[in-house]
Amino acid sequence: MAPYDSDSSGAEDNDFQETNVLLGYASEDAQGEEISRLGGQPTWLDPSKPPSAALARCKVCKDLMVLLLQLNAELPDRYPGHERRLYVFACRRKSCRRKEGSIRAIRGLRVSPDAVAAAKEPQETKPKEASVIPKASTLGLGEALFGAKPTSSSSGGNPFASASTNPFAPKPITTSTNPFAVPAPTPAAPEPKPTPVEVEEEKLPKSFAETLSLNLPPATPAPPPEPWPTDSSLPKSYPVRWIAEADYEQLDPEPAPISQKTQIMDIDSGEGSSSGGGKEDKEVFESSMDTVFQKFADRVGQNPEQVIRYEFAGQPLLYSKSDAVGKMLYAKDGEGEAKVKGAKGGMPRCGNCGAGRVFEVQMTPQAIQELEGEEEDLDGMDWGTVIVGVCERDCQERGVEGGEGGYLEEWAGVQWEELSVKR
Repeated sequence: MAPYDSDSSGAEDNDFQETNVLLGYASEDAQGEEISRLGGQPTWLDPSKPPSAALARCKVCKDLMVLLLQLNAELPDRYPGHERRLYVFACRRKSCRRKEGSIRAIRGLRVSPDAVAAAKEPQETKPKEASVIPKASTLGLGEALFGAKPTSSSSGGNPFASASTNPFAPKPITTSTNPFAVPAPTPAAPEPKPTPVEVEEEKLPKSFAETLSLNLPPATPAPPPEPWPTDSSLPKSYPVRWIAEADYEQLDPEPAPISQKTQIMDIDSGEGSSSGGGKEDKEVFESSMDTVFQKFADRVGQNPEQVIRYEFAGQPLLYSKSDAVGKMLYAKDGEGEAKVKGAKGGMPRCGNCGAGRVFEVQMTPQAIQELEGEEEDLDGMDWGTVIVGVCERDCQERGVEGGEGGYLEEWAGVQWEELSVKR
């Protein structure tokens, strides 16, 4: 449960509650910032080696998209030697809005050669020993990714794994030294068959890897990278707004949970409350109100200028629990807190290495105001939030060496503004 969800008993009325969420604010003044911003054209880790343009094409109309967010996402304590950047693109066509693939996220990564060598060292020095493959539920992440393969001794000491160790196996027929001896009829020994245990163990590593898409080469060769177009052929970008200021989220002490509902119902009930309709109206109101959206509005409303919310491996602030993303991520605990489910039931796994994904950053509606502040057309973007989930291992694009920049698509969960709101 987040710190701001706990009771503030004993705290002063004017005390603020600080959370682990880092809020980013946009400004026209760069204030020395060179990377993190809204709008403009993307700047790549190595300008001479941009990613494939296919990563920035709308999956609906196939046109190139425009940059919404570029973020310096380096985490030296967690991933030393990893130069990380996050990019969020969106299609500007109105006909593509609210459709899957009209907003996409990319993670750029450049790993220093020293960090690559340090990551490989434990794997190279570790002695190769035959071991029994544990069950999938107990298989460690490192073993799952680089994992042990069964050897000929992986039967685990099964006394019935072969006929040679079975004391009841029929003995083979041997030629007697007496040429006149009549050998007693002996049934032919059946050819030993693998036991169910052996079959299960032989198939386990393969099926486990297939299930998680680990250690398996792509079925078809990856398409050749599409050259990044020149600036003149790119679509019109949004104005640049620098994310030069960031502070940890501070919240006012929360009011009693029922106070807001009671106040609204007292106003709505009016003189008709004596007829008993006030109680019925209150029940209808409480059952129809989307508490997840209300929490989103309350949290963002306390720091209304925020454009991004950042907390690596934290909990995103959901805009709704009833849309596709909300149903994917929402899990209610005993305190009513929205939790991100595990990779199996939440964000899809990394398509490059098969590891789980974790939340890293989300955009808020204020980002739309910053990006479209100079737009004449008021019918602009209408998402409530864009949630970005990334590979928990921070894996690198295949074939990219140390010191080179690689780019992989990550998960972008878009929660759109509801067309007909029934709170």
